[in-house]
Amino acid sequence: MDNRPIGMFDSGVGGLTVYKEVKKAFPNEQIIYVGDTKRFPYGSKTKENIINASKKCVDFLISENVKEIIIACGTATSRALDTLKATYDIPITGIIEPTVSYIKEKNYKNIGVIATRGTIESNSWKINLEKKISDVNVYNQECPLLAPMAEEGWTKNEVAKLTIKEYLKNFENKKLDALILGCTHYPLFEAIIKQYLPDVEIINTGKVIANKMEQSKEKTKENITKEDKIFITDTQCNFEAVAKKILEKDIKIEGIDLG
Repeated sequence: MDNRPIGMFDSGVGGLTVYKEVKKAFPNEQIIYVGDTKRFPYGSKTKENIINASKKCVDFLISENVKEIIIACGTATSRALDTLKATYDIPITGIIEPTVSYIKEKNYKNIGVIATRGTIESNSWKINLEKKISDVNVYNQECPLLAPMAEEGWTKNEVAKLTIKEYLKNFENKKLDALILGCTHYPLFEAIIKQYLPDVEIINTGKVIANKMEQSKEKTKENITKEDKIFITDTQCNFEAVAKKILEKDIKIEGIDLG
């Protein structure tokens, strides 16, 4: 049994929605998480900058002796995953492939995607869905305001409701089977989104990843005594307050300099 930790990174606090689901499924695994708050948001960066930032996160996680890495970020998955897989020997998983497999299993045909501008511009969700599912209809909607709002903790107020209502207008009359939360910050708005799309499955990619890992990965039976580690690259942010709400507990955060 490989008792080395699982590595995970995101541009900020949103990836903790993935961390939470993976930890729930694998309570005996140690997880090392990096929130690259210094370079947040990734969604407005160029592909080259996202790849460079992702490499810095991966290099750090490898230095922490992780056995695998989960990209808990939609933008980094869409922009950097292929490059990272070609560069490093360590297993690296993004949020897109497991989610596409889940949608194929469910036989869904009308799919909405909400994500950052960078992810939507990459067209990665549409490309991957059309590659695996025949006759699929994919409707993209960029939502550039949501990740910054999540980082500020604005996930349940009136501003959040009005913003989401505006973004979801493009899905009217589309008869969606499912809506993919293509940024890991977006599960923080799930309750509001459900109000506007009550009959649509809202897909939290963190839950999908955790379920796929349960199907394919042997669980560690022994209780690892090492605590999880959460690192951020800029401590002058609202990360800790939002993280406590997501994880529903106090957490210890360490600052790191990735250059």
